[in-house]
Amino acid sequence: MKNNYPTKKLSAYIFEHKFTYIFAILSMIISVSLDLIAPQLTKHIIDDVIVGGQTDKLMYLLGGILIVGIGRCIFQYLKEYAFDVAGIRITAKMRRHLFDHIQSLSADFFERTNTGELMARIKDDIDRIGDALTFVGMLIIEVIIHTSIVLFFMFNLDARLALLPTAFMIIAATIAITMERKLDSVYEAISEENAILNTVAEENLAGVRTVKAFAREKFEIGKFLSHNKKYYELNMRQSKIFVTYYPYLSFITKLLPLLILLFGGVLVMKKDLTLGSLGAFVEYSMNIVWPMEMLGWLTNSFSSAVASNRKLSKIYKETPTIVEKEEPTILEQVNGGIEFSNVSFSKTDAETSAKVDILNDVSFRVEEGKTIGIMGATGAGKSSIIHLLQRFYDVTNGSIRIDGVNIENMSLKQLRGSISLVMQDVFLFSDTINENVKLGKREHLDTAAVKLASFEAQASNFIERMDNQYETVIGERGVGLSGGQKQRISIARALAKRNPILVLDDSTSALDMETEQMIQQTLSELEHTTKIIIAHRVSSVINADEIIVLENGTIAERGTHETLLKKGGLYYTTYAAQYKGGE
Repeated sequence: MKNNYPTKKLSAYIFEHKFTYIFAILSMIISVSLDLIAPQLTKHIIDDVIVGGQTDKLMYLLGGILIVGIGRCIFQYLKEYAFDVAGIRITAKMRRHLFDHIQSLSADFFERTNTGELMARIKDDIDRIGDALTFVGMLIIEVIIHTSIVLFFMFNLDARLALLPTAFMIIAATIAITMERKLDSVYEAISEENAILNTVAEENLAGVRTVKAFAREKFEIGKFLSHNKKYYELNMRQSKIFVTYYPYLSFITKLLPLLILLFGGVLVMKKDLTLGSLGAFVEYSMNIVWPMEMLGWLTNSFSSAVASNRKLSKIYKETPTIVEKEEPTILEQVNGGIEFSNVSFSKTDAETSAKVDILNDVSFRVEEGKTIGIMGATGAGKSSIIHLLQRFYDVTNGSIRIDGVNIENMSLKQLRGSISLVMQDVFLFSDTINENVKLGKREHLDTAAVKLASFEAQASNFIERMDNQYETVIGERGVGLSGGQKQRISIARALAKRNPILVLDDSTSALDMETEQMIQQTLSELEHTTKIIIAHRVSSVINADEIIVLENGTIAERGTHETLLKKGGLYYTTYAAQYKGGE
């Protein structure tokens, strides 16, 4: 799966919507300019009408104030709407691109990354960036424009008096920058702890039955509360920094108008400034107050967005370890012949960074339509064979071929689309049974195909007893169904695809012997489907054309059911334990 999102910076998203942002900023400039023309009109009302007695100008000046108010409302609306449209579109696109990028990563990434952390990145962090692209970003730009225009008008009225708010703005900016730097590291820690908190909550909610079965509620509550306490403490740290610096900003905003009135009054008494100019100056000083007050809150929100963007950048730096060739081999038709040639596979332990050997020199061949059974103790490497076949990982040594073509040269879509997999850990989505069975080939499967596959998987009998039958919505991960029912729906999902390769990874462990035999009969009738059956039960592989027994990642025994029994080795020991243990 190819994508260019990791190289796409936030500035690139903004540039894509440059015209919307330009329109928004132009509307903002007009809105702010109109707002700041009002004190000029107030100046003329005081100097010309009240002091000068030119009452004929009053109606025009009041009309001007009305027009300014209406114009400001219109452009204020256009500004906010344009910012929201651009920001929401970028946020939606970023969330989609991040999700696409995560989906493109290989299995090893998900082994070392918690689900809760990814949920925090996709939801919380993108939301914070979205805030920075909408109202927070809008207000930051507005503060800059507003302050610039206010200062222009102030210097135009009286340069001496304008030095006072300029000095106050520099002091306020210094306080805001200091606060932002202190908040930066705190937001980094808050983002990390938020991800951990999400992970703990997600694990507990997903495994609530296990928690209750082992009476671990008290322990899990304690674990959650410990992380919740850390999250609380970090937020308190953030709050303490904010409340330490914000009063200074608040004090500056309250002091400025008083000083303007004091020093301006002296200038009026000396006849160096008109009363109307002082009135306008006081009004401007009140106008410059809110940007100073906003600096603390804006700095707070902006720091949060910056920290979130860094988190996303770390994920975007991750690249898939499994990639297909630029020009992969596309088979006209996949028949299903499988060959493992001297396959060895090692993984790096995430904690110790040591190489761990999983498989060593494994070779076998399965012809089209034949069945191979794979047995072995837990940890022998059975599931790793399937992961390698699907290229979730690449082999360390050796090769795997399908119809004579090395799978590393094949298209991942064709490779994985040719294999129907029934996993050991059944995963069903919170959707209808119909949609769960269609998964992967929704456009190609009709209701008849779903019903046939369900019948073959021995699932139709319990499905059709439900009130809504195939349109029954099952809970998350199949909540509400028994283990056997979930396995049968999963088998139906695999059978419905009619793919040339069918893999069953210990997929009948929750079924009774009679149901398993009926499914085995169905499998035997799939003449053109190559079948790989991984199992702990001898009954699951008894009819396979070849059975291999893995031990410590190597093939310890191989042969048919009868020949392996005659050897009296590992397979015979398993058979004896399952069939003669009660004798």
